[in-house]
Amino acid sequence: MDLPFERSEYFNRQERLFAELPESSVLIIPANDIKIRSNDVGYPYRANSYMLYLCGWEEEEGIFVANNTSGNWETMLFVSPRDTKKEIWEGKRIGVEGAINWPVNSTDSIENAESYISVCISDSHNIFTRLGESSFIDNMLIDRDDISDPRGILDPMRRIKSPREIEHMQEAARIGTEAHIHAMKASFPGIGEWQIQSAVEGHFMNCMSRWSYPSIVGGADNGTILHYNTNMSIVNDGELVLVDAGCEVHGYASDITRTWPVNGKFTDPQREIYELVLKAELAGIEACQNGSTWVSIHTATSQALASGLIELGILDCTLEEAIGDPDKFDGPYRNFFMHGTGHFLGLDVHDVGGGREGDDDQGPILEPGMVLTVEPGLYFGGWRTDVQIPERYSGIGIRIEDDILITEDGPVVLSSSCPKEIHEIEMIVGAGV
Repeated sequence: MDLPFERSEYFNRQERLFAELPESSVLIIPANDIKIRSNDVGYPYRANSYMLYLCGWEEEEGIFVANNTSGNWETMLFVSPRDTKKEIWEGKRIGVEGAINWPVNSTDSIENAESYISVCISDSHNIFTRLGESSFIDNMLIDRDDISDPRGILDPMRRIKSPREIEHMQEAARIGTEAHIHAMKASFPGIGEWQIQSAVEGHFMNCMSRWSYPSIVGGADNGTILHYNTNMSIVNDGELVLVDAGCEVHGYASDITRTWPVNGKFTDPQREIYELVLKAELAGIEACQNGSTWVSIHTATSQALASGLIELGILDCTLEEAIGDPDKFDGPYRNFFMHGTGHFLGLDVHDVGGGREGDDDQGPILEPGMVLTVEPGLYFGGWRTDVQIPERYSGIGIRIEDDILITEDGPVVLSSSCPKEIHEIEMIVGAGV
């Protein structure tokens, strides 16, 4: 396991965090608990994002502890010690001696963590940790009422990506783009959703990556279910498939959605909705300007979608009526576009720092170094009974999503190589791999 950043970058992050914490503080960032899938089989382990951010430790059972009770900040990383018998079964560990190469002052065995942390918390007036992530830490702090959540400081820090973080995210977008193209080429009428998922995720694995969230592969009506991930239906001739899939590079996610006809040719109704969603996405990307409010992106996509729905005769009202309350976006266009326009992207696919649908205000101001998604969609599920679905568009679900870097000179689309124009898609689908 190698560090994906120079040690100096981690130390810089730590110093920025410590500058915001009061005297007599202890910060505790535990590794995620191991989760059991069934009996003695665990889920694939993924490190705590804050652990990755502050010191880059990926192994199980680590604890990052920092305290300034002596007047100066000292950092300690507790890790699992070398153990030949366990390593025979589970693989070699870095161990205490190897962990000293990580960006901390000292390392020690996880077996000594309890006594060390107990002293720290007894000597401290302020404890910063996130409860609910580690049963071990939660049990140690069960009687303390002076616990604060460090995310209020860490999350704004994570919003702005460093040049090296952006490089990792560009690589994740490149692999994600290739995976979508691979799946487009492999598509044919009668293909199984699972086969498309296999094409996508197989490419992730071939690139020594893994998915950043369970892949969504929805054919026809399944594409109108926002978080569909059963991926076990056949996609028939004349039907669309919506593929929402991304991967991780050193923990940094990509998140790309494309929609295409499995036979390689859009029908007229499919083309009409696709062109409208693409127009809305391009408007949303154009709104990703340095200094703009987060809500301006959603405003741009919503206006484009609502206007298009009126032009297609799906809505019979004015644009203002279609949008509804301009602060709530609660008009009838929301019957067909139910989610937000995007989210921050980083060490979590729905990354920290605000910017989600339902925020109480206009959202964060866009700044250079932020990475976010723009992902408008329209969904006409023929299965729905809560709203009248036009027969012409029944069964059509389309979303187009790209990963956007905010710069001083305007938005940069990290996933720009992933085809999304109709003529590009029709040339690629079914071309073979």
